[in-house]
Amino acid sequence: MGGRLPLLAPDALDADQQKLYDALTAKMVPWANQSGFRADTADGRVIGPFNAMLRSPRISQALLALTNAEGEFTALSERVRQVVILTVGALWRADYELYAHAAVGAQAGFDAATVGALVAGEKPAALSAAESLAYDLTHRLTAQHQIPADLYGQAVATFGEKGVVDLIYLAGHYMIISGLLNTFAVPAPAPS
Repeated sequence: MGGRLPLLAPDALDADQQKLYDALTAKMVPWANQSGFRADTADGRVIGPFNAMLRSPRISQALLALTNAEGEFTALSERVRQVVILTVGALWRADYELYAHAAVGAQAGFDAATVGALVAGEKPAALSAAESLAYDLTHRLTAQHQIPADLYGQAVATFGEKGVVDLIYLAGHYMIISGLLNTFAVPAPAPS
């Protein structure tokens, strides 16, 4: 399940990889399990973007610090965050990302139809006004790379300047993750 990269065995890691692996298995793998998706194999190898991240452990440590900071300091609700993540994942067609965050989106309270629409790259009708705006802003930024003045104005009025910055950080972060997943052709695990 490493796609183009073989899964690294925990006992074959160098010191920098081991430090990153320890951080991943202490926080990200348990979070994935609690969220309803797999981030490791039965023998302890990490999957998804984490296997690729082990190839550049020092930069990946910084990316993991961004992940942690975004989760702790964001102005965005969890539901808005999942709309952003799933919108990016759908536009990138990142199978593992969609697999993982479909589970997280369901845990955030979205029904199956809403999650299914987001995964399919469609705007669900059941989104709140803020969630709908997050979809529009993320879709426009990811697909067209420009934000028109009226959409920007709506975003600032809804999320505040900090919230708009937080949304861009989140979308950009998941563009990086989706880029790793797609470059290395990382699949979603087969349903069990």
